[in-house]
Amino acid sequence: MNSLLEETKFILKKYGITANKSLGQNFLINQEIINEMIEKAQISESDLVIEIGPGLGTLTKELLEKAGKVIAIELDKRMLEILTDRFKLYKNFELINEDVLKVNLKELIKHEIIQNKEGNLPILNKVKIVANLPYYITTPIIMKLLEENLPIESITVMVQKEVADRLIEEPGGKNSGAITYAVYYYAIASEIVKVMPNSFIPEPSVESKIIKLDIRKGNIVEVEDEDLMFKIIKYAFMQRRKTFVNALEKSNIFKSKEHIVEMLKKLGINEKIRGEVLSLKDYANITNYVTKM
Repeated sequence: MNSLLEETKFILKKYGITANKSLGQNFLINQEIINEMIEKAQISESDLVIEIGPGLGTLTKELLEKAGKVIAIELDKRMLEILTDRFKLYKNFELINEDVLKVNLKELIKHEIIQNKEGNLPILNKVKIVANLPYYITTPIIMKLLEENLPIESITVMVQKEVADRLIEEPGGKNSGAITYAVYYYAIASEIVKVMPNSFIPEPSVESKIIKLDIRKGNIVEVEDEDLMFKIIKYAFMQRRKTFVNALEKSNIFKSKEHIVEMLKKLGINEKIRGEVLSLKDYANITNYVTKM
């Protein structure tokens, strides 16, 4: 008997809730998957954990037993009563009703750490993101977490398998996309476990994966202008079947097609190459070349 399934059904019935398809809601009912996620996230009582999209609080419950504090950010107002009722006795729980893309996470973390120190509470010295992410906005959330240079140690999330394969791929690999380069630049990505559709109610039409991004302590490549580098990568992948030269020809980054060819020759890169097989170091070298023009 699946006790988590029965508990989930009970909560849904009690509060008259059904999954909101527009918010990509599928409720996790596999305790083994939750245990694996918690274990690999390596949560301890010195951690501040930010959970995005807690839903019914299935993962939240486990996080609260391990972490120093859990801040849950939930957009769906229907979930607020459930989460408040379930965790009102936990002193280490805070709930924010907001779209995570609109939350100033840097200020939130800074305020929490300062408040914690001044209140003589157990020291929180690491910040970790743990979440079953809404699949329809996975990429914007991941990019927000990486690009805002937050003081976080790791991101452990469940995402759609197809997206996960891009996130954990190495640049130039068969599954690489523009986001692959961004993730590789900011973090060391690894796969934890594949999650089948029957681990949820209602069952999604796709498989999922839990992945972990350990944030890098230093730069993996030296680049003069990060924004420009990712702009170049974005253009290269917008027309990924074209050569790098043709994909960037009308980007307004280079003076002319001939100028791109000349640059590639000077950098020792084949002018017929496609952007999808270039390494992150190649893109860094291209960017540094452009910034010195």
